[in-house]
Amino acid sequence: MYDLPRKFHVGMMDRRSFEGPAPVTADNFPPWPSNSGIKKQHSVEYWLMASLLFGGNGNEDREAVRVSDPESAEAFFVPFFSSLSFNTHGHNMTDPETEVDRRLQVELLEFLRKSKYYQRSGGRDHVIPMTHPNAFRFLRQELNASILIVVDFGRYPKTMSSLSKDVVAPYVHVVDSFTDDDALNPYESRTTLLFFRGNTVRKDQGKIRIKLAKILSAIDDVHYEKSVATPKNIIMSTEGMRSSKFCLHPAGDTPSSCRLFDAIVSHCVPVIVSDKIELPYEDEIDYSEFSIFFSMKEALEPGYLVNQLRQFPKDRWVEMWKQLKNISHHFEFQYPPKKEDGVNMLWRQVKRKLPRAQLAMHRSRRLKVPDWWQRRL
Repeated sequence: MYDLPRKFHVGMMDRRSFEGPAPVTADNFPPWPSNSGIKKQHSVEYWLMASLLFGGNGNEDREAVRVSDPESAEAFFVPFFSSLSFNTHGHNMTDPETEVDRRLQVELLEFLRKSKYYQRSGGRDHVIPMTHPNAFRFLRQELNASILIVVDFGRYPKTMSSLSKDVVAPYVHVVDSFTDDDALNPYESRTTLLFFRGNTVRKDQGKIRIKLAKILSAIDDVHYEKSVATPKNIIMSTEGMRSSKFCLHPAGDTPSSCRLFDAIVSHCVPVIVSDKIELPYEDEIDYSEFSIFFSMKEALEPGYLVNQLRQFPKDRWVEMWKQLKNISHHFEFQYPPKKEDGVNMLWRQVKRKLPRAQLAMHRSRRLKVPDWWQRRL
């Protein structure tokens, strides 16, 4: 992991972090702020950095460990909080504060291009988190050789990001995890059939949310409500998901959204409406064991989705509920990291991308004339 100045990561969290001692260590690494609200959903970058600072006690089964000698590193983590930079430094291109975000991207690129390890690989063995759809919005294309950690590919052309080289991360859930979900009859105790609470004005595929509102808002056992993410509303969403059998997950501005992972940690069976969605850890986790999928055409057919859910076998739902309880720890982000939590799952995904990066590096070197041959010429 590169030792970048604090302004690239924890310096954006608050003034005390910006002015704190350098370099950042496990002892002075600031906790994620409890009042961050919806910003938390894009905090994967923070938890990955924290996991590399964690020294451990020697007994953990860890997927990634920071080494002091870069020559022995298999990969290089770039701790730039690009999502937090977007959320902190202006949300549109006309905001003067946006220039701070752009300048950080420029400086980071200048730093990397001076690194012999970045030059050696062309950035192919460098890991860079970009989980907000607008993260690194100005110069993203300059880093498309690296292993990017994204939440989906909704804003990325195929020439820049793809599942063959990049890693799909979950959003970090913003509702509290349901840790004591031990109802004797969970199906009957969840009285709402289908739950959705969120912004209905979205872009691209997310326009389906307004159409679904017209179909679902007047049904007695369906809760479909327009809402924004305030602390109070997050609490209400927590209660709503815990009291519902199914939680609706239509596309947002991109195919995925935080709502899916809120549902998972609430043990509310996700109903995923999408014609194209990439999900985290799909080579390890079979989402069909705890989720139901509908195409956009099916979901927009009046009565179809609700009728299918009402006819869904109770025993099958209970099995899905149990599976959600079994796998929800894979979507937890915490410090210190724990075995098989979200951080460790992501590092394992990164390790699986490295052979392809190594192959690309070897092939690119074949095309270069070595120094000793140039001298001979």
